[in-house]
Amino acid sequence: MAEMKRGGPHGPHGGPRGGFQKPKNMGKTVSTLLRYVGRSKWLLGVVAVCLVLNVGCTVGGSYLLKPLINECIVPGDYPRLAQMLALLAGVYTCAALLSFTYARIMVHVSQRTTHAIRRDLFARMQRLPLSYFDAHTHGELMSRYTNDVETITEILNNGLVSLCSGALTFLGVVGVMLYLSPLLFLVTVFSLGLMLAVVMTVGKRSRRYFMAQQRDLGEINGYIEEMIEGQKVVKVFNHEKKAREGFTRRNEAYRRSAVSAQSFAGAMMPAMGNISHINYALTCCVGALLSIAMGLDLGSLVVYLQYTRQVSQPIGQMSQQVNNLLAAIAGAERVFEVMETAPEPDQGQTTLVHVSRGPGGELTEASGRSDGWAWKRPDGELVPLAGDVRFQDVVFGYTPEKTILNGISLYAKPGQKIAFVGSTGAGKTTITNLINRFYEIGGGLITYDGINVRDISKESLRRSLGVVLQDTHLFTGTIADNIRYGKLDATDQEVEAAARLANADVFIRHLPEGYNTWITDDGGSLSQGERQLLAIARAAVADPPVLILDEATSSIDTRTEKLIEAGMDHLMADRTVFVIAHRLSTVRNAKAIMVLEQGEIIERGDHDDLIAQGGKYYQLYTGQAELS
Repeated sequence: MAEMKRGGPHGPHGGPRGGFQKPKNMGKTVSTLLRYVGRSKWLLGVVAVCLVLNVGCTVGGSYLLKPLINECIVPGDYPRLAQMLALLAGVYTCAALLSFTYARIMVHVSQRTTHAIRRDLFARMQRLPLSYFDAHTHGELMSRYTNDVETITEILNNGLVSLCSGALTFLGVVGVMLYLSPLLFLVTVFSLGLMLAVVMTVGKRSRRYFMAQQRDLGEINGYIEEMIEGQKVVKVFNHEKKAREGFTRRNEAYRRSAVSAQSFAGAMMPAMGNISHINYALTCCVGALLSIAMGLDLGSLVVYLQYTRQVSQPIGQMSQQVNNLLAAIAGAERVFEVMETAPEPDQGQTTLVHVSRGPGGELTEASGRSDGWAWKRPDGELVPLAGDVRFQDVVFGYTPEKTILNGISLYAKPGQKIAFVGSTGAGKTTITNLINRFYEIGGGLITYDGINVRDISKESLRRSLGVVLQDTHLFTGTIADNIRYGKLDATDQEVEAAARLANADVFIRHLPEGYNTWITDDGGSLSQGERQLLAIARAAVADPPVLILDEATSSIDTRTEKLIEAGMDHLMADRTVFVIAHRLSTVRNAKAIMVLEQGEIIERGDHDDLIAQGGKYYQLYTGQAELS
């Protein structure tokens, strides 16, 4: 829409500028996320039991080395050794089965949770006002379904269980180590302190570089998307070299930030490993001294050394998952922000119903075959749908700072054709948007058959209107499916009749499979004129009493335009029609032509009247002024 202010506070890749961001309200986001996850509480209970048993088997399996050494190997009791080895194998086999079980269950829980989130997100987006989509880029909204939801999936699949498993394992190992030898544990505390310092230092630097990496990745993704969409423009102006230079610059920035991020991330595990080796060596030395001086048994020393190896693993494991958890919560927060956005307001209680006429012309609501449509007021009164649309002193602006329409008054009686002409930004498209109630007016009144449009439910209001937009959008599917979008229950005969009315039938029958020809990529295999003809046929099959043509023939060549004139005239017969005209020749037969300038109607009348006035319309028609 020409008058609309586009764009939003986000980068080209659809995510927030600056890459990864910490959640703003972690408590609220976690609470909402837990409500979704909590729908699988029985499965989560099974996961919790399996997780605890798995950690118990893992930690307990290591502890079994103590009796194995002290009671079997040292005394040479080999039958007992075989039994202990079998028990140990059973414990670790049980741990593996438990790990497999809770991992599979968490995959089911994560997919079930994100399925519900995507479903609710899509349902809420269908109820959001157009102003929301004006303020947010398509890429940003798409990223809610892809990047943000995927981070939630990943943390539920692996991260959450990994964090819980790491925490339980760490507590279990520390508890057993304290039980085995409080003195040796002092050595471990020193090593754990070093590990914690490394995690905090390296993690802080790593997080900063990962934020830069995400930012640069967003920049490069956004640039690639722009270049792919604008490839024709790039080639037309021979900007291939400039495009390559732009990509090279962004690609190099991403390489530098990725190297820094991965270098610090890669340094984490080697540093933790070396500290673990030092801890192991110190524990061996101190343990040997304790064995000599205080009689620490060999089995306890071996088990303690085994736990020394294990105690560092949960720390590294949890440190790796903290950033993923924060990223997932931040992604969930962005998703929930969309879901918490107020839906499009609709307090209208007047609905559109089928009616039949009795012998005396009285209207009664019909459930089956009907004679037409009528508005049904809350008190049950039926008002015939005629198509009488009136604006009274309407004031509107897309933003409070800028008024687009200033005191617009006009009327369109049933069956009249009203045309709007004027320069870009004059408010032509805005008027038609207000008829649909895509936006709410700031002042004045709009009535439809004498009913305030605010009192009509938006679903009923829009069902009574047929719209052919300047930018035609076709969906993946057959030609017939795209025409049928105007009336989902239309028969094949109705679809073909609508196509003939728009003079689209001829080119459709020349397609490989006629009406069953499959189209993709917004109808990229069709010409712009053919796509526009399908949009006109889509409006025709809806058979609405009010028709809005937003530069509906602007993309059709003169010959094609003449071919559809008869069909369009037939389509517009006995309907109230609003036309935004790019070619003044298309509105010469309009009942009234409104000339807009800066949100005001400066001239009105039919073609002959306006030519006689010698004003703006005369200048536009004779080429003394530019119509855009």
